Amino acid sequence: MHEQLKLENQLCFPLYAAARDVVKHYKPMLDELGLTYTQYITLMVLWEVGEAPIKEIGARLHLDSGTLTPLCKKMEAKGLVERHRDMHDERNVIVSLTDAGRALEDRAAHIPEQMSACINLSPEEFHELYRLLYKTIESLDCEENEVSHG
Repeated sequence: MHEQLKLENQLCFPLYAAARDVVKHYKPMLDELGLTYTQYITLMVLWEVGEAPIKEIGARLHLDSGTLTPLCKKMEAKGLVERHRDMHDERNVIVSLTDAGRALEDRAAHIPEQMSACINLSPEEFHELYRLLYKTIESLDCEENEVSHG
């Protein structure tokens, strides 16, 4: 067997497994709010900014419009967000929070602390992992842009 093909030698596998496990731990807390993980992170962006073009939300979450558009439609049907065309550029769709969407912020405020308690990392390890994950994301984004524009 090729050594480089052993599962234990792959960076992708622990990243994949950790991501799945983290999202799995979010699920019971998000179920109480009637949210999926992707809806939750979309709301996190909107709780920060109030409203944003769907393209900007997608860029922040590393999601394409094919994923985000139906997600926002479902959130709109739940009464959490509203969507409208940008008056200056009709091609852009702006997503904004409703009162119900804003109210969920208080109900979700405990989630990050509960998740931190599940992950047995010191504050230093947490920040180092965070830094390395974002460095990985940025490296892959840069490489993807080079491939698509090359």
